[in-house]
Amino acid sequence: MIQNHIPLTTQIPVRDRFGIDSDLLVPSFIEKSDLVPSIDETYQFDPEVTLAILTGFAFNRRTLIQGMHGTGKSSHIEQVAARLNWPCLRINLDGHLSRLDLIGKDTISLKDGLQVTEFKSGILPTSLQRPIALIFDEYDAGKPDVMFVIQQLLEKDGKYTSLEQNKVISPHPLFRLFSTCNTVGLGNISGLYSGTQILNQSQLDRWNIIATLNYLSPNHEAKIILSKAPHLDNDNGRQLIDNMVAMASLTRQGFANGDISTLMSPRTVITWVENLIFFKHIGTAFKYSFLNRCEEMEKPILTEYFLRCFDQEIDHFND
Repeated sequence: MIQNHIPLTTQIPVRDRFGIDSDLLVPSFIEKSDLVPSIDETYQFDPEVTLAILTGFAFNRRTLIQGMHGTGKSSHIEQVAARLNWPCLRINLDGHLSRLDLIGKDTISLKDGLQVTEFKSGILPTSLQRPIALIFDEYDAGKPDVMFVIQQLLEKDGKYTSLEQNKVISPHPLFRLFSTCNTVGLGNISGLYSGTQILNQSQLDRWNIIATLNYLSPNHEAKIILSKAPHLDNDNGRQLIDNMVAMASLTRQGFANGDISTLMSPRTVITWVENLIFFKHIGTAFKYSFLNRCEEMEKPILTEYFLRCFDQEIDHFND
């Protein structure tokens, strides 16, 4: 059911809620609905990206977050929204999402024993009329016909013309639009992101705010990993996590230098920590978490990285 009334909101200082040195006030819903993401109390915010997202919420600016995989772009938006009690709908623009999924289509239903054809609105017109933050995930993987539908929402007034319903839909005052992407519309240059498209630059220009979420500093990343694995919060555990983060940093440096074609994201490190619970051995968990998906010719390089970080061979099981 479309919610047409404006729910109760209050203005909150981002300095108090997010610890950012800014006088910005941002709307926050007083009541929490089912579509509000759950708060992750251990989440570590990037101040610059957080401020960009908050500005998007406060002033209805179309905001795009760019960065490599595993940096937490989508979850960053969701965790900001969670603390604002702002409902979210996250849509992945993969190859299975069609233009009809966005705009709607005719459906056949039974009324009084007769078949009737009715138009059922899609994701865009339905979301547009609600107080919701619509997040387009993997924005640079969207198909061209899908992207041109979205382009209407990027105009200044954000109105959507529904030819199927023969009407113009104005956005709800508390509708917000965000997206995430890996390549800023440049396509699959690095070879890491098969399926991404070169974005229409006129459409890219319509995004009001573009922020980049990079990999965090080793210390910051280690804190995030530790927050996900509190059982390692001891001297040996913290040293282990520091070594794992160092290993991930070496893969990123090796990728940047062209030595290897795959790198470890923070998400991969978290998976490695989780798998360590099951496999008990740091080398075995590393194989299942990352090494087995790497090119065979690159494995000696990764083995050398592992030796440098852990002072042991990957196949040494006396961990």
